[in-house]
Amino acid sequence: MNKYLQSCKTEFWEQVFKAETDYIIRELEGAKDVLSVGCGPAIIEAGLAEHGFNITGLDISEEALQCAPDGMRTIVGSAETMSFPASCFDAVIYVVSLQFIENYKQAIKQTARVLRADGKFLALLLNPCSGFFKEKTKNPASYINKIRHTDLTEIERTAAEYFSVQTEYFLGTRGAETFQTRTPDLAALYVIKGIKREPLQAKGAAFKR
Repeated sequence: MNKYLQSCKTEFWEQVFKAETDYIIRELEGAKDVLSVGCGPAIIEAGLAEHGFNITGLDISEEALQCAPDGMRTIVGSAETMSFPASCFDAVIYVVSLQFIENYKQAIKQTARVLRADGKFLALLLNPCSGFFKEKTKNPASYINKIRHTDLTEIERTAAEYFSVQTEYFLGTRGAETFQTRTPDLAALYVIKGIKREPLQAKGAAFKR
C-alpha cells in the first residue's frame, strides 16, 4: 500500500486524479449522499468531500481504508453483498473498480437497490482498446493485470437492466501527459452513466391509475 501511495504522488497520477475528480463533480451535480465502491485509500473521494459531498467509502481491504482521510465514513465490505439499507444514497460511483469485482453483475444489482429514486450510477472503466491499457499490461507487476472483466459491452448491457444509461470515452494519455479526448483508441477510460430505472411493478401500478 505504501508503494501505491507513493506512486499516486507523481505528477502524472495527480493529473489523472484531478481530471477524474473534476469529471465526477460535474456528473454528480445535485447529489449529496454518495457511495464510492472499491474506493481504496480514497484519494479521489477526499477531493469530492472537499466539494461538499457526503462520501461513504466501501472496500474489501481494511488496509486500504486505514489510509483514507480522517473523518471520512468508510466500511469494510463486499460490493456484491452491500450491508446498506435500500434507497439510502443519491449516487453510487465506481472509480476504476467495477472491472476488478468478481461478480460485477451482483454489484450492479446491489447498486440499484441502495440508490434512491432517480439515483445516479457512475462507473469509470478501463478501456482495453487504449494505448494506456495495452502499455500497462506489458508490466507483470501492474495492477491492471488483476482485471477480471474487459467486455465493456457486457458490463453496459448489465447496467442497462437497472439504469437508463449513457456512455462516453474519456481522458487520453500520452507518456506522462494527459489530455481530453473522446476517441476510443486514445481514451484510457470508458464511462457508463446511469439514472435508476423505476421498477416495472411501480410502473404498472402507476399506469393502472
